[in-house]
Amino acid sequence: MKNKIVLLFLVFQSFIWAQTDMFSDVELKSIGPTIMSGRIVDLAVNPENPTEFYAAYASGGLWYTKNNGMSFEPVMDEALTQNCGSVTVDWKTGTIWVGTGEVNSSRSSYAGIGVLKSTDKGKTWTNIGLQDSHHISRIWVNPKNNNEIVVAALGHLYTSNDERGVFKTIDGGKTWKKALFINKDTGIIDLSVAPNNSNIMYAAAWERERKAWNFKGNGESSGIYKSEDAGSTWKLISTKESGFPNNVGVGRIGLAAFNENVIYAVLDNQNNRPQSTISDKSKLPMPEMFSAPGEVFIQKSNKEINAYLKKHGLREKYRAQTIKNWVEKGEMQPSEVKKVLQDANKALFETEVIGCEIYKSIDGGKSWKRTHDDFIDDMYYSYGYYFGIISVDPSNENRIYMGGVPLLFSEDGGKTIVSINKDNVHADHHVTWVNPKNPNHIINGNDGGINISYDNGEHWIKCNNNAVGQFYAVNIDYNNSYNVYGGLQDNGVWVGNNNYYPSTSWHQDGKYPYESLMGGDGMQIQIDNRNPDIVFTGYQFGNYYRIDRSKNKMDFISPKAKKDEKPLRFNWQTPILLSSHNQDILYMGSNFLHRSMNQGETWEKISPDLTKGAVEGNVAFGTITSFSESKIQFGLFYVGSDDGLIHVSKDGGATWQKISNNLPQNLWVSRVKASAFKKERVYVTLNGYRNDDFKSYVYVSDDYGITWQDISANLPQSPVNVILEDTENENLLFVGTDNGLFVSLNKGKSWEDFSSEMPNVAVHDLVIQPKAKELIVGTHGRSLYKVGIDELQKLTSDILNKSLFVYEVPSIKKSERWGNSWSQWGKPYEPKTEIWFYSNSNEEVEMIIENEKGIVVFSKKITAKKGLNLVNYDYTLSDDVIAKWKKKDKKAVFEKARNGKQYVLPAKYSIHIKKGNETVFTNLEVVENKKA
Repeated sequence: MKNKIVLLFLVFQSFIWAQTDMFSDVELKSIGPTIMSGRIVDLAVNPENPTEFYAAYASGGLWYTKNNGMSFEPVMDEALTQNCGSVTVDWKTGTIWVGTGEVNSSRSSYAGIGVLKSTDKGKTWTNIGLQDSHHISRIWVNPKNNNEIVVAALGHLYTSNDERGVFKTIDGGKTWKKALFINKDTGIIDLSVAPNNSNIMYAAAWERERKAWNFKGNGESSGIYKSEDAGSTWKLISTKESGFPNNVGVGRIGLAAFNENVIYAVLDNQNNRPQSTISDKSKLPMPEMFSAPGEVFIQKSNKEINAYLKKHGLREKYRAQTIKNWVEKGEMQPSEVKKVLQDANKALFETEVIGCEIYKSIDGGKSWKRTHDDFIDDMYYSYGYYFGIISVDPSNENRIYMGGVPLLFSEDGGKTIVSINKDNVHADHHVTWVNPKNPNHIINGNDGGINISYDNGEHWIKCNNNAVGQFYAVNIDYNNSYNVYGGLQDNGVWVGNNNYYPSTSWHQDGKYPYESLMGGDGMQIQIDNRNPDIVFTGYQFGNYYRIDRSKNKMDFISPKAKKDEKPLRFNWQTPILLSSHNQDILYMGSNFLHRSMNQGETWEKISPDLTKGAVEGNVAFGTITSFSESKIQFGLFYVGSDDGLIHVSKDGGATWQKISNNLPQNLWVSRVKASAFKKERVYVTLNGYRNDDFKSYVYVSDDYGITWQDISANLPQSPVNVILEDTENENLLFVGTDNGLFVSLNKGKSWEDFSSEMPNVAVHDLVIQPKAKELIVGTHGRSLYKVGIDELQKLTSDILNKSLFVYEVPSIKKSERWGNSWSQWGKPYEPKTEIWFYSNSNEEVEMIIENEKGIVVFSKKITAKKGLNLVNYDYTLSDDVIAKWKKKDKKAVFEKARNGKQYVLPAKYSIHIKKGNETVFTNLEVVENKKA
């Protein structure tokens, strides 16, 4: 464990080292959206003032509100990670502890870096240990002694490790004792402390194994432990004699202690239901469903079919609309669909697990009883590993809340249960806080953000004001005022104009600046550059559609296997691409590369299986993850897979050559990108996240992949998701990792931090709008950013070899609006021009702006840094300058604006920047605004 901690320390050090100031003036601007929010994992609410609370997002950091969620401010932006698992606050001292690393064990549950502590409300953070735990579920801090802390750690997501279990410190984190360790594959998913006696603690152990191709969320080591000495020692209490399940089928457990004796547990029970209960009580009699005629089958609701698919572990590979499309197009009869599903997961198709159960103990965990007689259907489906949250009203032991796909409530201790998942509330619930002074006041966190109710779920307020969307993919169109498109985790596909700015004015006109195109887990998007109303997008596992936005029409277009062939394997993030050579040609990757000559109406395979083949498991694997077509040569393709293979075809798919033998093996190919400057050049990024491997793998080849060069150089160690070549400057590259955005000016020989105004958040996708010269950054936790890259694109070797260089400044029209507003209550408009210059060293420079008569209208000494520097000029004049101006030009007339400032007159000006004995200059023109 010591070696791993040292390794992690070095990783953090490399990240800090990479944070240079070279491009700190190049500001990334958040362009939302906010309305769909992102996944909440925990809340910390001030019990004395519940309008004040902290909300922890899975990959979007920690946010603070003091006005009941009307607005939030980020408080974790200066930390080395935005990945949260839990948050605890001492409201008396204002001290915050964040357990980093989400514990929901999904595909995008990013690892953390241990326990972070802040004593200044998030301005600064200190790491107090457990760096190799990766995922922390709970932190308890003794309110009488902040140095006594108990931490529940789940441990690594994809691999075994020792730093998991319950840990305790009595010196504020200087030293830690491992109080409970079960084994290398079992961590602690929940910790509940008796409110009336903090010596009594309960911990939920969870044995789980996640691989890229399979997830096993249960095991014999899962169970409930109890401590009677404030977490110092522990004893298993979910024994075979206790009444609580104790076998291999025990999955994730959530705990809620009402007092030291009364404790609730919600269980994901993966044991099979007795066959008699399935035949008698199953809500979905599948023989009847699949024996129905096709026209009857397609009338079944998507909800009904999807519920069945979830029950039998098939939602990882199929969706209802996909199956209905097969039948509606006459490609399959319902009976044939049944056979496909049986082949996909025969064992689960013939069985049904128990699913969600609630247990209660009234004797401190010595004995347990299930609170309900019937099964709790339509709660977990096959995704029990993603939930496991139960809350109890602090003032009434019989009022409990359970979070799953819906949010459920019981007022009789779990005997009868109702849904309070009403309008305005997202699905997939992860935390519910109950006001101890007003039990009808609850705050809920889910995959769509924060909801608040004051009538126990009858009505809800949605508090989505912060940009915390988890984007997988982004794209742009070519409108003059272009639109941005993006696919998000569990929040569908959205489109909005790039000029978005935060505002609540949409409440007045009823139209949010972004529009939803599709639900589900939003994936990749392609837009016909001849007609931006034609959009190709979809949701997970290869379910894609052609959308005609002008006609509000949506057609399912995904290819499917022939009746005598095995089903196609589609990745969670299935790649698609419209050919840059012909926008009627659409490509899509399964385990084969498919081509459509008519935008998805018909398909043909143009490759063999480009993976290592199917792997037995409950998650689709052996799939294409990324492919690229050369913009220089039609039919030159590169394809990468989730099992680490890369192939090239130079003849439109007629022949293929594997080119990955000389690269690191068995890694996820996160991006393969053909260069637009040299047809032999290709870039590749590999990602070891699904092996708990956090190295940066970035490569380039200049000979079609025969040989490769490592260009990760000085990148901080973090899994790489995307590489993007600039559209104008072949030396300019961008890379997005699980911890930020980086840029190279020399084709990967060295890298610089490029994330000014953006915290250390995962970057999943990048796209350049070439006309606007803007880079769009798709983050998995902080929505979208936009940044102008015009100055960056012009940083050629000629400029980089100079000591000083100043960029041209566009002319501006003088306006009567300068310094004025339409109303005395309005904010005056104040003009601003950006003056950019490059310096090859950290050195003081002087900037002088003169008019044509040689009068200095502005001067400033600047501590320039090596890299790009920005000076904002506001066109104002001092009284001294005006006096000098009038001396030389008695006809000049100056008037004070409403804001009391005086502005320059229309004229030509020159900008001089001096460094030592060197001076560079450029022109600045203010044009007279002639009225008609």
